[in-house]
Amino acid sequence: MKLIATEIKNNVLESMERILDENRIALLDANKKDLDAFNKDDQAMYDRLLINDKKIDGMIKAIMEVRSQDDPVNRVITNKTLENGLQVVNKTAPFGTIMIIYESRPDVTVEAAVLAFKANSKILLKGGKEAVTSNKILVNFWHKALLENGLSTEYIQLLTMDRTETQQFLKNPKEPLDLIVPRGGEKLISFVKEHAKCAVLISGRGNNFLYVDENADWEQSIEVILNAKTSKISGCNALDKILINNNLPNYHNKMIDLKNILKNNGVSIMVDSAVKNILKEEELITDEKIWKKEFLAMKCCIGSVDSTEEAIEKINTNSGGHSSTIMTTSNETASLFMEQVDCAAVYQNASTRFTDGGQMGVGAELAISTGKLHHRGPLGLNELVTNKYYVYGEGHIRE
Repeated sequence: MKLIATEIKNNVLESMERILDENRIALLDANKKDLDAFNKDDQAMYDRLLINDKKIDGMIKAIMEVRSQDDPVNRVITNKTLENGLQVVNKTAPFGTIMIIYESRPDVTVEAAVLAFKANSKILLKGGKEAVTSNKILVNFWHKALLENGLSTEYIQLLTMDRTETQQFLKNPKEPLDLIVPRGGEKLISFVKEHAKCAVLISGRGNNFLYVDENADWEQSIEVILNAKTSKISGCNALDKILINNNLPNYHNKMIDLKNILKNNGVSIMVDSAVKNILKEEELITDEKIWKKEFLAMKCCIGSVDSTEEAIEKINTNSGGHSSTIMTTSNETASLFMEQVDCAAVYQNASTRFTDGGQMGVGAELAISTGKLHHRGPLGLNELVTNKYYVYGEGHIRE
């Protein structure tokens, strides 16, 4: 793939910032058409679909941040001259063509495109039908920015296909695909993994856990739980499961305290059999599969454990591999938890809501990768490249 000069890429991004700012009303009108056609019963998806001036400001800020970052392409990783005289240079290189499949969030149309473009890759955007009007106008903005700077609109493309057409495209793409990123639930991820013929970067599923250790600061724990659970239920970094060590001092009263605080903040509760003995009026978990479910709702499960080791085992068995928190004043216990919990992000005494490119200092993100190849966690600009070896010789042959 031809490498675009950094200056030209940044000029495109600067054009897009201006176009977004100048066309706020047109974008809001397009988004209103999507909102009017949407079933508002799904509050989490509605929140993701909604565009307002604050979100437009966020889109512009994301582009500005990426523009200010160094170009991630063609950087030298290593440069060695071997004993035989060969010079071996390892450099960062573009992926090529990236396809992202996502639901309801028009801001992804901006963030995914800005990252892929600055990383010198072409991106195919397969948004959900619920955001089609918003996505079309945003891609139209991108095309204006590209054309203003003498570049082809092929770099950023919107795909409008139904499920059957998407399946056929994955099986027989019209052009080579180098990476597919499905941002969504288990069904979407399974669908893409089943039909894709190229690398798939797993992203999107949350089902995050918080464990309250016996040495936890209780008031701090309550504050973190409320933030992680209630601040944004539509986020993949929202909290769904709470595990409490039953050796916590004043355990019985603190469980009642937790229940009352959650209920007062509009959170419904399901409990395991041990917790049911204390919170007798709450719904009992009868299907263990619930521990694997991401809610995206004002709902959570509370369970009791005997030890940190039991909490670790329960999390590793059930979580989505996204984020997990331990609340404890013991650094030794926290170290055990953070080393052994198999998640992209692990926390001590902090909300899972920080698993976000902007919050972690990465900047705009394509996704939160929960797999282990080739990157885990927020997939920002510097992670959206692969590598290539450049080997220089003078007629070298291998003996």
